[in-house]
Amino acid sequence: MREHIHENLRNLSRLLEDSELLVRVEKAITIISDCLNDGLPLLVFGNGGSASDSLHISGELVGRFNLDRKGLNVICLNSNVTVLTAWSNDVDFETVFSRQVEAHKKKGGIAWGLTTSGNSASVVNALKAAQTYGMATVAMTGSNGGKARNFADVLLNVPSNVTPRIQELHLLVYHYMCEVIERNCS
Repeated sequence: MREHIHENLRNLSRLLEDSELLVRVEKAITIISDCLNDGLPLLVFGNGGSASDSLHISGELVGRFNLDRKGLNVICLNSNVTVLTAWSNDVDFETVFSRQVEAHKKKGGIAWGLTTSGNSASVVNALKAAQTYGMATVAMTGSNGGKARNFADVLLNVPSNVTPRIQELHLLVYHYMCEVIERNCS
């Protein structure tokens, strides 16, 4: 347990020292806040643990984080089991999120994809599709950004290559983001 905590402390120190990443976090907060204040959609998505994080983000922003305020236009693309299973069964899984981006697209909206490796095909394809529809893109990944970095207007690549540690850093970052976005949109 001590080594696990020390590893997290080292990662937190690297996060704190990465001033470029901290600037990109603030940029993501600004564009997401502007999007939501304009009533445009924020589409959030991921697979596995990142799917849970996407649900968590959408729950905080549609519901509330700390403040009583209006609901925000956030759609979690991995929450519709019928769409996920039908499209994956009938077509393929690699386009399950890009198809939903097509359905919910709105120029000026934002697609926020979470993938610890940065290489999840369904997430990368959705980011790419969002850009073709005039949507901004935010990718939350591990340290190297993977293929998602090529389709991210804002890359939030936390300083780890270990999946559970990446997810723990993602939680810290997106909780901060939700707190500030909520204040900006109240």
